[in-house]
Amino acid sequence: MHSFDLHAPEGANKRKRIVGRGQGSGRGGTAGKGNKGQQSRSGGKTYLGFEGGQMPLYRRIAHRGFSNYPFKKEYQIVNIGEIDARFEQGDTVDVPSLYLKGLVKGNTPVKILGSGELTKSLTVNIASLSGSAKEKIIKAGGSIAEVEEKSPGTGKKAKRKAKTVAAAIARSGAKNNDGTAEKAAGTA
Repeated sequence: MHSFDLHAPEGANKRKRIVGRGQGSGRGGTAGKGNKGQQSRSGGKTYLGFEGGQMPLYRRIAHRGFSNYPFKKEYQIVNIGEIDARFEQGDTVDVPSLYLKGLVKGNTPVKILGSGELTKSLTVNIASLSGSAKEKIIKAGGSIAEVEEKSPGTGKKAKRKAKTVAAAIARSGAKNNDGTAEKAAGTA
């Protein structure tokens, strides 16, 4: 190969794209931008619901009334039937023990509902109980301790605290009434 025969490979050198030079340029009209006007400009965007300056629908329609949605309280639901299946006679039912038995997880408040039957006498230390759940616990010979419900929060600190409490409970193991310890993993 001679030095005077050097050339770039095919496709290496491309013509500069020249836009805005009329229809004869091959890029007339939209000049490769796809649209004309505001949408062809950099930063020329509109917001969701924009109707070209016309009064948008969300402002044309009257908003009346009140929604409780932002203030609603969510619970983890545990039924009496599930508690009867997992707990022994005379056990204490509280949030850590429910966590150990695999009936609840996370740090959302717990509520016990009265679905199912209870055949064992249990001590219940849960803040939220339905009326039917209370009746069934007392009818079975159990007792309900007065517990004030604390909001666990939703931040990182609250989640971290819930994890450390659960880990501590899992390490120590739950004690049965006869004094024997049961493994946390084996009960779930």
